[in-house]
Amino acid sequence: MRENAILFWILFIFLIPVTIVYGFMTGFTEWVGFPALLLTALMSAFLGFFFSFTAKKHPNQPSDNLDGEIVDAAGDYGFYSPWSWWPLLLAIAAAIGVVAMAIGWWMLMLAAPVALIGLVGWVYEYSRGNHAH
Repeated sequence: MRENAILFWILFIFLIPVTIVYGFMTGFTEWVGFPALLLTALMSAFLGFFFSFTAKKHPNQPSDNLDGEIVDAAGDYGFYSPWSWWPLLLAIAAAIGVVAMAIGWWMLMLAAPVALIGLVGWVYEYSRGNHAH
């Protein structure tokens, strides 16, 4: 984690002068490049802060050990429902949303309820039925 934090802080330190120089070279009139570089620098700072904060909370990560083996990082990294149909419904809602950007914003009214149903179904999937805890 510590190495990741250092990399993102270095990227932040690099991007700030690049953003300022880019802004002066374009006269701060270009509406895409300057904000994009500025937001990239800010995102690097957010990630650098997050990894620094996490490295302080969890100082002994297997990835930080230079003599560590791959098996040191073995373990459970989370849980995913392999037989769930709810992600398909969310993907359909996202597809309708993308089509809405091309055809018309009124189609978002079709995507929003589908996305809401898919999200609620996915969150509460293990609260009822055969897989209830």
